[in-house]
Amino acid sequence: MDKYLHAHSPYRIFAFSVAITIAAVITALWGFGMSALFITLVLIVVEITFSFENAIINAKILGRLSQFWQNIFLTVGIFVAIIGMRVIFPIVIVMLTAGLGAKEVIDLALNHPEEYSKELTEAHPQIAAFGGAFLLMLALHFFLDDSRQTLWFKQLERRLQKYATFWMPAAVAIVVMVVLSILPFNHHPKETVVAGGIGIATYTLMHALIRFFENMKAKKDKESGVKKVVAQTGMAAFTSFLYLEMLDASFSFDSVIGAFAVTNEVLLIALGLGVGAVWVRSLTIYMVRKGTLHAYRYLEHGAHYTVFVLSAVLLLGIFWHVPEVIAGIVGIGLIGSAVLSSRKVNALEQQNIKA
Repeated sequence: MDKYLHAHSPYRIFAFSVAITIAAVITALWGFGMSALFITLVLIVVEITFSFENAIINAKILGRLSQFWQNIFLTVGIFVAIIGMRVIFPIVIVMLTAGLGAKEVIDLALNHPEEYSKELTEAHPQIAAFGGAFLLMLALHFFLDDSRQTLWFKQLERRLQKYATFWMPAAVAIVVMVVLSILPFNHHPKETVVAGGIGIATYTLMHALIRFFENMKAKKDKESGVKKVVAQTGMAAFTSFLYLEMLDASFSFDSVIGAFAVTNEVLLIALGLGVGAVWVRSLTIYMVRKGTLHAYRYLEHGAHYTVFVLSAVLLLGIFWHVPEVIAGIVGIGLIGSAVLSSRKVNALEQQNIKA
């Protein structure tokens, strides 16, 4: 029995996700019928498949947090992801872009889903610019880091590391957003540069706060004689938690809008994508507890290459509709290649040790 209740047991880690999925299936079937059940299952699978890189990147950050904050991410964070990102966020976006009140937007969402979907789609340029810029900063921050020792595509990544400075990711991202805003076929130049600037500033601020509180904690540990690395607590952990929620938001922008291609039922979208978000969080916890990022050394690289592709898809979405499936398929290919490359290198190292 202990193996099922142990903190590292997959049975315990995924038990909540399974329970939520069963509840969602019953709710969809009982409240909307068999066709709604199928739609809900499709949305769950899509959210899990296309958000796998989110779980990988989350695992790196979550691994630095204390057990308490990991539990907060898995509990409170779920409600933020489901209610905040899948229900409240689209309503707020429509309110801001359409100039409507909260009651009017809620009425549209519940009683006029086609019009609500149209209003949300019209807000896509701002959403794409913010999310694309935020994820571009995330990818650039990883690749323009000269302290990183493990390299996957060594020639490319070594060249990028030559340009590594603390200001380079922001500088590159700003140039990209300015260029995109002045393109002659961009019909949303102001929205592009403003929303993109907010995305860059948000990432920079969150990252700076995390580093600030980490440095404060390291200084206190040094003064008190603590030598081992201690998991984040207090304001450092709280800031990292907020950063994780922002990452989830950036990864979710396109899936929320894209879900309307499957159904106009707002409640079904929230149900399907919300359950998918729960599974992504369970995957994150599983990778942290099992040390997956250490076992597969290139997995983090594959996730960040996927983030770059997703950023490009979002930014191109300012001008043209780019099917979300493109980013999903490319991401699966990159992450799968990273896993295979990691296993190959691990096998070679094992052979060298035996020899």
